[in-house]
Amino acid sequence: MGKVRINNMLVYTYNGVMGEEKVLGQKLELDIELTLPMEEAGKTDNLHKTISYADVYTDVKAYLEQNSFDLIEAVTYHVLDLLGEKYGELLTHALVRVRKYHVPIPGFFDNVEVEMERDY
Repeated sequence: MGKVRINNMLVYTYNGVMGEEKVLGQKLELDIELTLPMEEAGKTDNLHKTISYADVYTDVKAYLEQNSFDLIEAVTYHVLDLLGEKYGELLTHALVRVRKYHVPIPGFFDNVEVEMERDY
């Protein structure tokens, strides 16, 4: 087994509960960790024996740019669904973290984050 990680992926989205979040939009930051068998890819140097992180990036970015959610919990959940649908034949486990920086609540903090993981 091995892991493919995409760290600090930025996507500009129109997610949020507040109306202005859906109008003005904001960036979300994601970490995606995929667990899968990698021995064959390592041995053969064959891209078809692994999951292309370039494809994962493109698929997740396109999905989040085309869909809007109120909660980052929903963003995280649906990204896990997408990963299972697209890469389930190789994927054994995935972990997704979604960070939101511009949260419309009073206080001082860097961001809020939701983390979910799933076995496939």
